Amino acid sequence: MAGTQPHHDGSALYVEGTTPVLGERSRLRLRVPRAWGRASRVWVRSVQDAEPRYDAAVCLDGPGASGASGAWSWWEASILVANPVARYRFVIETEGQNDGGAAVGPAAVGRAAVGPAKYWFLNNEGLFDRDTSDYHDFRLTTGVPAPQWSRDAVMYQVFPDRFARSAAADGRVVPDWAVACAWDDPVQGTGPDAARQFYGGDLVGVLEKIDHLAGLGVDILYLTPFFPARSNHRYDAATFAHVDPLLGGDQALIDLVEAAHSRGMKVMGDLTANHTGDAHEWFQRALSDPRCPEADYYYFNADHSDYECWWGVKSLPKLNWASPGLREAFVTGEDSVVAHWLKAPFNLDGWRIDVGNMAGRLGAQDLNKDVAALIQHRIQEINPDALLLGEETSDAGADVDGFGWQGAMTYSNFTRPMWQWLANPHARVDFFGTPLPCPNKVGAETVLATHRDLTSAFSWPVRNATMNALNTHDTARAATVMVPDGPIVAATLSMTLPGIPVVFAGDEFGLEGDRGESARTPMPWNEPARIVTDLGASYSALAALRHSHPAVQHGGLRWLMADGDVLAFVRESPSASLLVVAVRADVQGLSFESLGLDAAEREAVRASAPVFHTGGYLVYSDVNLNGPGAYIWTLPGVQSPPRERPDTRQ
Repeated sequence: MAGTQPHHDGSALYVEGTTPVLGERSRLRLRVPRAWGRASRVWVRSVQDAEPRYDAAVCLDGPGASGASGAWSWWEASILVANPVARYRFVIETEGQNDGGAAVGPAAVGRAAVGPAKYWFLNNEGLFDRDTSDYHDFRLTTGVPAPQWSRDAVMYQVFPDRFARSAAADGRVVPDWAVACAWDDPVQGTGPDAARQFYGGDLVGVLEKIDHLAGLGVDILYLTPFFPARSNHRYDAATFAHVDPLLGGDQALIDLVEAAHSRGMKVMGDLTANHTGDAHEWFQRALSDPRCPEADYYYFNADHSDYECWWGVKSLPKLNWASPGLREAFVTGEDSVVAHWLKAPFNLDGWRIDVGNMAGRLGAQDLNKDVAALIQHRIQEINPDALLLGEETSDAGADVDGFGWQGAMTYSNFTRPMWQWLANPHARVDFFGTPLPCPNKVGAETVLATHRDLTSAFSWPVRNATMNALNTHDTARAATVMVPDGPIVAATLSMTLPGIPVVFAGDEFGLEGDRGESARTPMPWNEPARIVTDLGASYSALAALRHSHPAVQHGGLRWLMADGDVLAFVRESPSASLLVVAVRADVQGLSFESLGLDAAEREAVRASAPVFHTGGYLVYSDVNLNGPGAYIWTLPGVQSPPRERPDTRQ
């Protein structure tokens, strides 16, 4: 049971200071539940210059110690931050039994220790009674963390062509590449018109609806590309020099950012660092003149008759990051693409980098981390309080270490397992490009194992800056994928787990779609018949809780249960904690003991109503919950021992 196992995470309860310093020591704490067993000795195993080192921990409980804490025993040690990314795990020795080494756990409490000792290893994936890969170790990073404003933020993603159309759009000429559509025309999810349907949404329309975003509690407005292009998605930029006139031009972006900032919102743009469009001014010059400076921005063959492109799509020629000229034009130059839009008068607050996992990679060439670090360094020069996120469509752990992308837009650790847990067996959707016709349904235990596995390589700051999306403009809609009421359950988890929750425009109205293109439905403004499920009030309530509760802002995460239809965890801080229980079906007789709640926590659940819930519930000696549903209770804070102990910096 996860709730009664030793615990450590990267929050302030367990790690001293927010950013470790290279060459100095960092204090770490481990928390061991007495119901699990008695630890006789504890070490922290760190990897320094690729060699394991062991530092003994000090127990803060016991005779004369000031840290006795009821149901928990606390240990503390320190490690040398010898490398920019310091990896570590805990090694726990437990007293043996008389059966020659049977597992030590709750049944062993109070027994005499007459057998051999047993050793346990706690890393960022969980607790093991065997050695484990260093890949899953906890991490301290000396990289620049994401800005503080992102820690309790709610992100809202806007696909400009489909969000809102201002009156000015009526006077614009439809481009030759486009198929003009009325706002209520059906979206084509496949076929040649999928990227050509043009609804005419613009940035002035976004500005006119900004109070809607404020009412939802949005902190970050994330715009997919706003550059001129020859598609409705604009990932095939024809230039990076100005805003598409079809969206209102440069002034429309300036006005939108100013209005957002006046309401306390940040605005992030979307850059394709992997490719441009074939109509891009750089590519057109390179194509026509092999001797021009832009020719080495791309990968041409020997006779300049062909070129590399994204996934074989000839309209998306791939950028060559070995080119010094490209690096200057895109990143390092005074008025480079990255820099231009972060400066006045535009003042964007950061970038999301499209297919960040592919940028700088082609065959044997791998410049990906160089590219990410180059972009981060330039952003820091201009605005140290800006945010840099990279799209990583699969396991992001190896790429996202905080020294480039500060967090990831990834689907592996949250979106895909949520789809699988809450899957509607009758749904037929594009399941992230896999051959499967729909998500394969799994139990909560598989969800937790997947989540832990695919977040284990993240440092705590990276994890808090990684996007928790139910869906995006590139995926099917959660409302199509999941069982009824499933999306708000998943939204509750996205709002309360570490990371940045993402609302894709239309989620609050329950919009549907079986793939990315068909999910880009125009918003149903003043069209109540097109609102499938109005979730606006629930999103607003979750955002308010996220903004106000210290456990979400800077607290730790401790999983309590993952069993079939139930996922439960606590976000913990010294002043107050939150118990979050999500169920995908009715659950009767969920016991406090099975959740691992102590006496004070049980009383808190019995004595007060949930601060947020989506279904019916009954709490007495145990808990009955209607599902699918999500429930959040306030719990007492976690009181850790004071730092009055023998020095662990030896």
